[in-house]
Amino acid sequence: MFKTYAVDIRSLLKRLTASALVASAVFAAGPASADAWDKVKSSGKLTAVTEMQFAPFDMLVDGKYTGVNRDILDEIGKELKVEMVYVDLPWTSVLPGLESGKYDFVSAPINATKARLERYAFTNPFAYSGSAFMKRKGDATISKPEDLKGKTVGVVKASAILKQVQLFNETTPVTIREYTDNNQLYADLAIGRVDAAASSHANVSYAAKQRPEAFDVVQPNFGVPTYYCWIARKDDDSKRLIEEVNKALAAIIADGRLAKIQEKWFGASYTLPAVLPPPQI
Repeated sequence: MFKTYAVDIRSLLKRLTASALVASAVFAAGPASADAWDKVKSSGKLTAVTEMQFAPFDMLVDGKYTGVNRDILDEIGKELKVEMVYVDLPWTSVLPGLESGKYDFVSAPINATKARLERYAFTNPFAYSGSAFMKRKGDATISKPEDLKGKTVGVVKASAILKQVQLFNETTPVTIREYTDNNQLYADLAIGRVDAAASSHANVSYAAKQRPEAFDVVQPNFGVPTYYCWIARKDDDSKRLIEEVNKALAAIIADGRLAKIQEKWFGASYTLPAVLPPPQI
């Protein structure tokens, strides 16, 4: 005996149509798209973008990239088991290159500020950054930062040090002149176009050490303490990349490799916060 069933054609068509739409959506979506870290792993390379005009962190010596940053990043590459690829850009092109998606990782020493934290994803600190002035050798009119009142101070444009100088200017009025990079700034300081140059303490200390006949560092530092970090875009695509770099950084801190690099370049090692403190500027 056979049983017969009434078929609701309209209901059946609705179910078939719904199933087809679901299948179509799944097919269109395909596999999840790779994020920045997936791309690094699959290529075996991490491209790091910086400006190689910021001694002692990033600099070209006889055409070869060297510096504090190079030494640290080489160790980061070993931890991540990838090849580090270094790209040299003018400072004014570094952040736009990141934001446009042309590059995924900026290895230039970036001072963490409140405004930048809202815009970029930061790693944990890899170096301390204190702001300092440098003067011409033998300029007896400047013995401390406050002596710069009424004088002309040079600083790199679009930098966190510029923000520090602007805050300094509120209590000690100075004329601020902006430059594309520190090399141009220090050249102008040497010939008297500015009375002082503002940069990180590490940078001016290195410059004064290289040219003791031309420059002196003005003591003490000025401004609020800041830290150098690396950055990526602040989005889901970059999240795991920052996490993996932080793991690698923690590893080279724990086993003493970072301390050895500090001793090589600065003559002593120092302790950094494990995570980035809230910026004061």
